[in-house]
Order: sequence, then structure tokens, then C-alpha cells
Amino acid sequence: MIVLGIDPGTAITGYGIIQEKKDSSLFVIDYGSINTSAKLEDWDRLVILYHRISELIDQYHPDHGAVEKLYFQQNVTTAISVGQAKGVILLAMAQHNFVIGEYSPLEVKQAITGYGKATKVQIQRMITTLLGLPEIPTPDDAADALAIAVCHINSRKLVKLIRE
Repeated sequence: MIVLGIDPGTAITGYGIIQEKKDSSLFVIDYGSINTSAKLEDWDRLVILYHRISELIDQYHPDHGAVEKLYFQQNVTTAISVGQAKGVILLAMAQHNFVIGEYSPLEVKQAITGYGKATKVQIQRMITTLLGLPEIPTPDDAADALAIAVCHINSRKLVKLIRE
């Protein structure tokens, strides 16, 4: 199973692509960020985001997608902007007809560290260890996207166990 994890944003969207092998080991295929300039109009930024997500999907052919749920933010403008980015990401994923999971920051933290109030640094270190990476993934958004993908893989296993 190949999972495309996404940490949505308008300026920076993190992505991480992980393969779960038959022996349940995890292999990082790719990770990084999609950056858009603040000088562009919002709709132009969303078009760039949509096309880049679609390119990643076409390149890596994931079986599943995982996106971070939005949570309440103090800045309403930022929340709306991130919501628009998430909508474009979900559209790109839905058009490719694969399973999509959405996870709150709390769920991701618990899945990665076992502690819902883990710090960003704790999550980054644990992702580095879990995925056998030589260094902490950068930017932070990419590390978050990898964590979201791992959360999805672990959640799917739990759902399967519950069904059995």
C-alpha cells in the first residue's frame, strides 16, 4: 500500500509518500513541500497546488491519501485559506478514486508518539526513527505530512483488527 500524506496550507503544503511493504515495514518514497508565492492571487495559488498534487498522484500512484483535519484557529483568514487548500487537495485525491482518511493533530500525535500533547520536535524525532531516516525531514510541513501518512497506515491496521 502506498499512502500520500498531506499537511495542507496555501503558502506551504507538506507532502510525504510512504509505502507499507508486505512485511509491514515502512519505506519513504518521497517527501517535500509545495510552496506558492504570497504575491500570487489566491486562485492562482490553488491552481498550482491542485496541479502539483495531481502530478504527485500521477507519478507515485498512491492507493490511499491522508490529510490533516482543520482545527479551530484564532486567525479566521488563515483558517479559510487553509480550508480552501484542503478542498483543492481533497478534490485532486477524489478524482483519482482512492481511499482518503482525515486525521486531527491530536490523532496524529497519539499515533506517532502515543501522547496527544507531543511537541513538534518530539513528532519529528519519532518520525525520523520510525522511518529510519538519516535526519529530521525538512521543512516541518513535510515531517508533518509523513506523520499523517504513518497515522493513516496505523489507523487502517486498527480498523482491520476491529473488523476481524
